[in-house]
Amino acid sequence: MELAFTPEERAFRNEVRAWIDAHLDPALAAKVLAGLRLSKDEIQGWARTLGRQGWLAYRWPRAFGGPGWSPVQQHLFDEALAEAGAPPILPFGPVMVAPVIMAFGTPEQQQRFLPGIASGDVWWCQGYSEPGSGSDLASLRTRAERDGAHYVVNGQKTWTTLAQHADWIFCLVRTRAEGKPQSGISFLLIDMKSPGVTVRPIRLLDGEYEVNEVWFDNVRVPVDNRIGEENQGWTIAKYLLSHERANIADVNRSKRELKRLKRLAQAEGVWDDARLRDHIAQLEVDIVALEMLVLRVLAAERSGKPALDIAALLKIRGSEIQQRLTELMLLVAGPMALPYLEPALSGLPVDAADASLAPLAPRYFNMRKTTIYGGSNEVQRNIVAQTLLG
Repeated sequence: MELAFTPEERAFRNEVRAWIDAHLDPALAAKVLAGLRLSKDEIQGWARTLGRQGWLAYRWPRAFGGPGWSPVQQHLFDEALAEAGAPPILPFGPVMVAPVIMAFGTPEQQQRFLPGIASGDVWWCQGYSEPGSGSDLASLRTRAERDGAHYVVNGQKTWTTLAQHADWIFCLVRTRAEGKPQSGISFLLIDMKSPGVTVRPIRLLDGEYEVNEVWFDNVRVPVDNRIGEENQGWTIAKYLLSHERANIADVNRSKRELKRLKRLAQAEGVWDDARLRDHIAQLEVDIVALEMLVLRVLAAERSGKPALDIAALLKIRGSEIQQRLTELMLLVAGPMALPYLEPALSGLPVDAADASLAPLAPRYFNMRKTTIYGGSNEVQRNIVAQTLLG
């Protein structure tokens, strides 16, 4: 296993860093590094900037309009974005549904949907979970009944991230009630402006409206919007979830947040506390170990060896590290992180000495989700036991 980057890869990293420095607004980067709330325009504006460069689709092959980068180049690009404080690339379009359209879509569907994803102009959301159908996704009940050239969709999705901003949603729907539950599911792309689609926000512990309920009331969806064959949706769902779970590991942003944790500890005068330093050191060891796991995958792919099928393991370790980061930040800040200073979360001035600590408690609460979404960690441990341990 060779984990050292080649001279060409180091040159590529320097090129990417220089481009980011030239195009990323320092004020926007400062908001990201401080953990402040970002608006839709800020997130999508940066996505469009990347899109104009051809880099929003940084994981795509050249055949579909991407740069055709190697897995190592993709990792270095993601690392450079995280270090610079760039807004996150929302995965629902470029990382999740786009590979599905490439792998299972028709040429007409690829020509119709991929350009808007690559440019950042079309915002996507994910319609998987339902009340009572989360980790047990095969039990979903949203129905799609065939009516000529359309499906008529009825049902409800929940925990739909940023659906209030979305132009399109990709959904798993039930197209057959008989037989094994997994064999009666199809994969549909639905225009969020369709009559009968209703979005209802869910307020979270951190005070945000990040997730939503999405209701479908006799929504007519063209059959041409189905990806793959009817009742093939479970195969597609598993393909997509492997991309989602590997993405959740997010090791580069954990590395960035570790630096933030150390800055906070120094600013709050607790850096010399031996017990705190022990916790930070253990966390840093775990982040390095996670990065080595990611690099092992990249090294295998670079050398032509079979890629390690460890998406579930990456999800488990990455999500738990993200939670521990927020826990230690709260520990460092102490009671000063508790007041809910809503204006400070957007970077507005407030008459409080602890305004810089305002995002810490909301972030802590928000990160409780990471071990649940994308398949709960309890379920992922079963997958690891079955597929990796035998």
